[in-house]
Amino acid sequence: MEKVLLVFTGGTIGMRFDPLTGASVPALSGADLLQHDPQLQRLANLEVLEFGSYPGPHMHLDRMWAVSEILRRELSRPDLAGAVVTHGTDTLEETAYLLDLRHQSSKPVAVVGAMRTISEPGFDGPANLSAAIRAVLSPEARGQGVFVVLNQTVHAASEATKTDTQQLETFQSPVFGPLGMVDVDRVIFGRRLLHRYPIETGRFEPRVDLIVMYSGAGPRFIDFARESGARGIVIEGTGRGNVTPEAVPAIQRALDAGLPVVIATRCAHGRVLDTYGYEGSGHDLRTRGVILAGSLNAAKARIRLMLALGLTQDPAELRELMECGAY
Repeated sequence: MEKVLLVFTGGTIGMRFDPLTGASVPALSGADLLQHDPQLQRLANLEVLEFGSYPGPHMHLDRMWAVSEILRRELSRPDLAGAVVTHGTDTLEETAYLLDLRHQSSKPVAVVGAMRTISEPGFDGPANLSAAIRAVLSPEARGQGVFVVLNQTVHAASEATKTDTQQLETFQSPVFGPLGMVDVDRVIFGRRLLHRYPIETGRFEPRVDLIVMYSGAGPRFIDFARESGARGIVIEGTGRGNVTPEAVPAIQRALDAGLPVVIATRCAHGRVLDTYGYEGSGHDLRTRGVILAGSLNAAKARIRLMLALGLTQDPAELRELMECGAY
């Protein structure tokens, strides 16, 4: 039986209802989950590493980085076939993408969570864990990096995003669709991830701010980010990657100060592209030196820029690192 590393970081999959607080709180370990459903041990020889019991919003970048270091170290072992990481769903896509950017092994990794706690009817934790383990053990998973696996569906870490606050099918890949599915008898990959652009760096830049555009948005938050020490700025723009005319002078001030500025879109589907030519449009911004995030959402673009800045400060190299991975 093949061995799979289970890195337990917490999330809803490790929570139960607490009558004292009247809400769900962290309560379970990875070992508790395996005890709850012994059938999981029949899928693989599971080795549990108890990293912590953190809700999704508590998984800051230092913790994400620490998990990536664990995976880089442990997956070098010849006895491991792959790894599964449990995670809170609120920030799962960010951690999964960071893990994928640093993932060099051909051994697959699946990041998994749950939408219901062990106290609720239909607790989906064991089913999601089972699907993740089976996906990791699939021969077709090798060489494809890090997956997000929930609701019997396999997504690429670079493409998956949480789309609903409570539904079991919350994780979707809006632009290209899922990679595959976990069925009763086998794991089926309908397509293969053709492009992966990891960033090999030993550090990340923590001061990258994310600012959202909205009707009438002015320069205030962009200027504050620059003035308070940001080393990079990601803007979640509208449509194809556009901003208000009022925000343009602040973006120019950031660029003049040597800060990389990346434009993503708040739309769930589609790419950022320099289609329009008015003031504040994607074309106007790119002409000024703003980097286009392509199909990456703003949260993932921030993660990518953090790692890119850990590797280089050169504007041309940063643009190449960002735009090659933002197809």
